[in-house]
Amino acid sequence: MTAPTLERSTTAVPAKAVDTAGGPPVRPRRQWLPVAARAVTLAAVLLLGFVGYLLALSGLQEARHQATAYATLRDRLANATAPTGPAEDGAPLAVLDVPALGLHQTVVFEGTTGRDLMRGPGHRRDTVLPGQPGVAVLFGRSTAFGAPFADLGRLKVGDRIDVTTGQGSFHYTVNAYGDGDHPIQDTAPNRLVLVTGDSDWIPTSTVLVGARLDGDPEPAGAGRPAATATDKVLAADKGALPALQLWSLALMLTVVAAVVTARRWRRSAAYLCFAPVAAALLWSVYENAAALLPNVY
Repeated sequence: MTAPTLERSTTAVPAKAVDTAGGPPVRPRRQWLPVAARAVTLAAVLLLGFVGYLLALSGLQEARHQATAYATLRDRLANATAPTGPAEDGAPLAVLDVPALGLHQTVVFEGTTGRDLMRGPGHRRDTVLPGQPGVAVLFGRSTAFGAPFADLGRLKVGDRIDVTTGQGSFHYTVNAYGDGDHPIQDTAPNRLVLVTGDSDWIPTSTVLVGARLDGDPEPAGAGRPAATATDKVLAADKGALPALQLWSLALMLTVVAAVVTARRWRRSAAYLCFAPVAAALLWSVYENAAALLPNVY
């Protein structure tokens, strides 16, 4: 009698069905994560770009203003038409030379707002001009836009400061120092005070250097106008905020237009067309953002 043989079933056993009805809810895919990552990356790139603008590109902007203003002021000095009294904001009115700091033929502008100091050192409008009876005050940046007063603290007693205005050339000798908590105490009637920030980062106080006029002053011009809040040291030009918002909006719309155009047209051609516009708008955004920093930064 033949024993029955057992045949292995070749039928696959179905996998155990997973009942998801009573299990934990399926989490929706987080679509916002890639968008958030791109937004953070873009913000970091823009911030690094702003730092690069302040530390490098702003110096080129200041150098261009200096070259143009020096040519203008040189002609006015030759024709005896340079200002000797109150001038309009941003007008070039003096040439500053400080050999110990490496400053030569540096143009000084009227006004000390953040925008004024983007061009170079600025004259505080409520003080007399250099070479006139009284105390003349000049502000200069310590870090951005060429940083003309970056090494102001290195000046020593006896160092020479030369200033040329529409009334002639005047020579000052450094004799005093101060800061935001300790103003310069000097009884000399005719003086020059140079002011800048105390830090390479965001300044919280000031560095002051005083110098006495060698020789006799020239007569002062008309009465000086009163200084506004934006003319004071460490002041921010809050008037730049609306402009910053408008330029930022224009930049955002340009980027959106570039992306939409790239989807309908050749991508490389679209980006090539919009890149110069976006770069110009980004420069304006950075410039107005810089105006919101302390004016002697």
